[in-house]
Amino acid sequence: MSVTAVPLQPVKRAYKVWLWIGVVAAILLAFALAWAGTRTAVVARYSPEEFLAWNKGQPGVQTTASGLQYQVLQAGEGPTAAEQDGVVLEIVGTLRNGTEFQPKTPMRFQVGQPMIPGFTEGVKLMNKGSKYRFWLPPNLGYGAEPGSQNELAKEVLIFDVEMKELVPASVIQQMMIQQQMMQQQQGQAPGQGGAPEGAPGEAPQR
Repeated sequence: MSVTAVPLQPVKRAYKVWLWIGVVAAILLAFALAWAGTRTAVVARYSPEEFLAWNKGQPGVQTTASGLQYQVLQAGEGPTAAEQDGVVLEIVGTLRNGTEFQPKTPMRFQVGQPMIPGFTEGVKLMNKGSKYRFWLPPNLGYGAEPGSQNELAKEVLIFDVEMKELVPASVIQQMMIQQQMMQQQQGQAPGQGGAPEGAPGEAPQR
């Protein structure tokens, strides 16, 4: 029994072109990944001062008077955060070599509560819905306090921060007043009238 050979169809020119495009794209991607890894390793070897001087010139990076560097990744809307405002954030903290020292986590606090100074300054630049990246020099991070024994005291801290909610201080104050009033009302025993919470009622005069 003979087997009839089926001739292979020649590869069309268009297919060859797309094949070569795929090969070239793969090579370029490999080079890009290798360059990114090399770039990260080189940048990580800089001193904090050298790194911040280099980073200052990168596209979109701005520097405040204190030395805090930041980049707006996504614009928000409304007023920026101020003292005593309540904020709900989502943060991630990394070092220059890519090490994650603060995993992605939600965070809720009032502006003005004790925080590392660079973080507080950065949050005050943000408004609801915004996403920022901060680069904190050591003196604005864990090295802000002289003689700090924190292992990150000499490191540049990089934070990616998203502001989920912003509650004005005036609203928080009003909520606290209402809560105090409710607590006082719940603490009054029948027949005490307007006596303050915890204060004994006066005996009736005869």
